[in-house]
Amino acid sequence: MYQLITFTLMLLLWIVFSGLLDAYHLGLGVISSALVAYLSTDLLFEKKQKTLGQRFSEIARFMGFGLWLMWEIVLANWHVFKLALFRKRDAIDPHVIRFKTSLKSEFAKYVFANSITLTPGTVTIDVEGDEFVVHAIDETVAQELPGEMEKRIAAVFDVD
Repeated sequence: MYQLITFTLMLLLWIVFSGLLDAYHLGLGVISSALVAYLSTDLLFEKKQKTLGQRFSEIARFMGFGLWLMWEIVLANWHVFKLALFRKRDAIDPHVIRFKTSLKSEFAKYVFANSITLTPGTVTIDVEGDEFVVHAIDETVAQELPGEMEKRIAAVFDVD
């Protein structure tokens, strides 16, 4: 059941991101989605017994986080764009910050580290236990970490 849900999600993402609906590309999408579903269903869905309503709630939270992250990436791109073109060179003030996370699961920490790196202006340098080391392009970005992103990831991936 969960492999079918994973397959469906992956195929929908394939269609949305590729935008190509010919037989060749749809066939590649089906093959790729099936392979991903077979290999990684357990990463997306926990093995615990849950009701169908709980599973749909998980999917809704995950999709909500994905949309929120895409918007944050757009905002971060705009911030880096403004730094690069409209401000003096001294506006770029790199910081390396350390902070402890309240995330419990390794997968939540993995998603958090990758979400930070996906957001322009930040790069996760190291994760050791509960401590993150992150490079931020300026003070504004550094002050926002861990912030809202950690809370949203906890709401999706650290729910008991």
